Amino acid sequence: MHNNQPFILYFIINPGSGNQQTNYEEVIKTFFLNTPHTIHIYTLKANCTVDTIKNDIAKYRPDRVIAVGGDGTVKLAAECILGSNIALAIVPAGSANGMAKEINLKSNIKSALLLAVNGTPKAIHVLMINNEISLHLADIGINARIVKKFQSLNGRGMLGYAKATWRAFKRHKKMHVALHINGKTILKKAEMVVLANGTTYGTGVKINNIGSLFDHQFEVIIVKWFSLIELIKMCFSFRMLFNPFKTEIIQTDEITLDTKESTFFQIDGESRGKVKHIKAKLIPQALYLIT
Repeated sequence: MHNNQPFILYFIINPGSGNQQTNYEEVIKTFFLNTPHTIHIYTLKANCTVDTIKNDIAKYRPDRVIAVGGDGTVKLAAECILGSNIALAIVPAGSANGMAKEINLKSNIKSALLLAVNGTPKAIHVLMINNEISLHLADIGINARIVKKFQSLNGRGMLGYAKATWRAFKRHKKMHVALHINGKTILKKAEMVVLANGTTYGTGVKINNIGSLFDHQFEVIIVKWFSLIELIKMCFSFRMLFNPFKTEIIQTDEITLDTKESTFFQIDGESRGKVKHIKAKLIPQALYLIT
């Protein structure tokens, strides 16, 4: 371990993440046993709130908060320190680790812990979508339907995701969406619309090939046509080229979407049910992320 400057490190562990075969608390305590750093561990409970965790963080005044879990855990940790000088680090331990893939972070625990201590915090923007933050990727349409199905199934991992994809695809229909941007209204028929702060889904599929966490805009990706083959690529990318036909990308810092039909909606891998109206706005330099 290179960094001899003593840090106060606050870990938020989701015990329900991933395959649940690793005792992350034990691994973390062992890793930092003979180091100058002070660690505090908060294990997520079923009914904990952002305010509860914020108050606990305030007691310890950490230099860095480390999210141990999937994208949902990372998002929760970010909500607790948004707008502060506390840096966020990630130990990928979920079924979907999109933000970890975004910063090329491998799933090796020790590598992630080393980065949490030695990495340099960089300011990133986040999206505020319907009064909720999005660090990564939010969307309406077929993928949001898959996320909803995935969360209702008992199976986890890629096999569960593939099963959810098949079930969602059988019932899916295109949506009619109005995009209000820069004083103009654009009408589209689409399979899905992505509000992309990041670039890559947790499956490894790159949906946004021009985006960055460090610029001053986000991408609105309109996927007009999707085949089952393309959706299978989203489940089992195997480094396959993801190239949905007839895709448009719009860059902006603010947009409002209205759909004719109530449409499935997800933020950072968490289903938000059905919506007909979405308002998204970029918040620049909202969070320090260790990359």
